[in-house]
Amino acid sequence: MLGGAVSIAANVAHAQVPPKDALPGWAPEPGALVSAVFWPLLLLVAVEMFARISWPSGWRWLLLRVGGLLPVAVIAAVVSYRHLSGLLTFYGEDAVTATLGPLAVDGLMVMATGALVAGRAVRVMRAPVAPAGAPTPNLDGRSTHRARTHAGRDRTAADTGTAKRTDAALLAVLETVRRDRDGTVPVRRAAKALGTGPDRARRLLADAGLLKGPATVDTPTDGDAVAPAVDAVTPDGGVR
Repeated sequence: MLGGAVSIAANVAHAQVPPKDALPGWAPEPGALVSAVFWPLLLLVAVEMFARISWPSGWRWLLLRVGGLLPVAVIAAVVSYRHLSGLLTFYGEDAVTATLGPLAVDGLMVMATGALVAGRAVRVMRAPVAPAGAPTPNLDGRSTHRARTHAGRDRTAADTGTAKRTDAALLAVLETVRRDRDGTVPVRRAAKALGTGPDRARRLLADAGLLKGPATVDTPTDGDAVAPAVDAVTPDGGVR
């Protein structure tokens, strides 16, 4: 924007330069002031169309850009250059300054546009990508709560693996569970190790012959404490 503003101001100032044969009281025509503003704006719009618009691929679109838009930009750049160069000459600048100065002004406008386009391309490349399977928000901004809940349950079941484990697999796990001194396994400890409910753990313990009998007491434990066995008294007064 700075380059465009400087170019417009210089073109307007050049339009107010009186010709050599101007009479006293000379003033620029309104059309001259309008055209002085028009040429830098035309160049700026042409450069923006070149850089910012994502043109489709194909030779027809390339021909339109090169054959239609490029001549417009070149003509606007030449007219704007001559206005800036004439203004510098009127102010008494040397030939080198009058020749190269306009290139710096209009070149700044072109390079500023290119810098904006390059910055936008970098931001697009660095934009985070939503992970696969992420819930898609609805139009009102709320996520699909029901789908996320079911997905969480499915992941939990897949992580634990208990929903698909057979009795044979769980019985194999029971062989590794620590036993009490009487050779049995409390139901709570078995359920915790197997990841099942107490009813299924009790049934599996019974199938494996590891369930506590009526002569022993399954005291509540935290899963690690050893439940003490209770001695049974025989009919003849002995202790078994």
